[in-house]
Amino acid sequence: MIYDLAIIGGGPAGVAAGVYAARKKLRTVFITADFESQSAVSEDVQNWIGTPSIKGADLAKNLEAHLKAYASDVLEIRASERAERVERGPSGEAVFAIKTDTAEYIAKTILVATGGKRRKLEVPGAAEFENKGLTYCASCDGPLFAGQDVAVVGGGNAGFETAAQLLAYARSVTLLHHSDQFKADATTVEKVLAHPNMKGLKPVEPTAVLGEKFVKGLVYKNVETGEEKNLSVTGIFVEIGLVPATDFVKNILPLNKYGQIQVDPRTQMTAVPGIWAAGDCTDGLYHQNNIAAGDAVTALEDIYLFLNAS
Repeated sequence: MIYDLAIIGGGPAGVAAGVYAARKKLRTVFITADFESQSAVSEDVQNWIGTPSIKGADLAKNLEAHLKAYASDVLEIRASERAERVERGPSGEAVFAIKTDTAEYIAKTILVATGGKRRKLEVPGAAEFENKGLTYCASCDGPLFAGQDVAVVGGGNAGFETAAQLLAYARSVTLLHHSDQFKADATTVEKVLAHPNMKGLKPVEPTAVLGEKFVKGLVYKNVETGEEKNLSVTGIFVEIGLVPATDFVKNILPLNKYGQIQVDPRTQMTAVPGIWAAGDCTDGLYHQNNIAAGDAVTALEDIYLFLNAS
C-alpha cells in the first residue's frame, strides 16, 4: 500500500497533524515509539492552552486518546515502532520508504515530528533529583517555585529567557554560565541582569546537586580558579541545549550544526520536496508544546495542498 502521508512522532506535533490528516481524509500511517513528549515527566503543565493544569503523563494519555478517536481505515496507528531510516522510493516514483524496527511503509509525503530531548546535566545528584527540584522546563514548572530561590544553568538565549520567566515567580534567580561571556543577545543579557532579584555567575560550572528528598542546593566551581562554592536553592532549571531526534533522516535531509531539520517557517517544508517537519526536531525559533502543535497543523495544511495540487 502507498499512503498519502506518513507521520513520524507521537508528541503534540505528531498528534495534531494526525487529527487533521484524518479529518482531511488523507490515507495516513502514524508511526511512533510512544506518545510521550518532553512534558510527559512534568508534574504540572500549566501552559497547554485550554487546560489550566494537567500532569504531563495525563497530557500524553489525552493526546493518545484524541488520536485513537480518529483511528480508522484512513488513519492507521503503528505504535511501539521506532523509525530507523527514511529513503527515497524506487527510481522514477515520487514516494518515500520509511523503515522502522519492525516494518517498512511507503508514502507520498512525510511529516517528521520526533521532537528531541533536553541535554542532561551530568553531575552527581542531577539524575537523582530530576523532577524533584531539578527540571528542564520553566514554562511547565516555574510557577511551582513561587517565592523560592532558584538557579538557571546555561547562558544562552534559552537560559536568559528562562530566567526572565522565573523572575515573575521566584524570590531570586542565579544564572550560571561556563564561559567568560554570556551567549545570549546583549540586549537580553542587559535587561535580565538589571532585575534586582537576578544574579549572573561566570565562568562557572555545576559540580554537584545537593538535597534530601528534594533539591536544597547546588555546588559550582570557578572554571579559571577551580574554587568551589555552595549555592542554596530549591529549584534548578537546566538550559544547556536540546538534542533533536533526527538521526534517522540525516541521510536524506540537510541538518544544521545542532542536528535540527531546517524548514521554511511559512510552510514547515524541508529542503526535500515531499517532506515536512514540525516541533522540537526543527530549527524553529521557539520550542513549546502549543507552538509544535500549531506548526504541525501548518505543515498538514501545506501537505494537503501538495497532494491535491493536480
